[in-house]
Amino acid sequence: MKKFPRKFLTPKEAHLFDRLNTPQKLQDFLNKLPQNFEEKGETCLSPRRVLQENKAHCIEGALFAAAILWYHGRRPMVMHLITKNHDYDHVVAIFKDGNCYGALSKTNHAVLRYRDPVYKTPRELALSYFNEYFMDGTGEKTMLGFTKPIDLEKIAGTKWLSDEKNLWDINDKLFHTRHQPVAPKSIMKKLRPADAIEIRIMDVPEQKRPMTNDLRRKNK
Repeated sequence: MKKFPRKFLTPKEAHLFDRLNTPQKLQDFLNKLPQNFEEKGETCLSPRRVLQENKAHCIEGALFAAAILWYHGRRPMVMHLITKNHDYDHVVAIFKDGNCYGALSKTNHAVLRYRDPVYKTPRELALSYFNEYFMDGTGEKTMLGFTKPIDLEKIAGTKWLSDEKNLWDINDKLFHTRHQPVAPKSIMKKLRPADAIEIRIMDVPEQKRPMTNDLRRKNK
């Protein structure tokens, strides 16, 4: 693994990266970072633009976390979780502690969050998300598969750290990487939906979506 290219960082960015020197501190930062609700259109912000715009959604948070993991001598690895077409995919940053895997996650809900490094394999880690990956209205479980950990340095070099453009090339590479299925189709056809209390939890966001002017008028 090549060393993190510190020349890409401003002094202010380097100071922040220095402070976020454990996965726990990094996850705390992601939790406090405002959610990117993409009010002006879809984005895939680089780590620099996440700091400039002070917001992130799942893949942006994962790329940001991977950059800081790399800065502190860990591989910049992410994992893509793929779902049925009517649900949203998710991306997490992967780290190892000893021989066990954990994950950093940017999400606005009570599920699909941080994972302590207690999983022996990437598959164990990925499957820890399966039961809570469901549609908020029906409880239908939608996670279909996951990638092996993907090293961003190997697939994207270094430009992604500070690119001013959206990182759609990385987004596409993650989506088109081979995904391992969660289980055989015969099993996936007879899954039990999430319970009603689990579904209710999905109604509790970490951050509320800002109301548009139209919604403000309707709520006066």
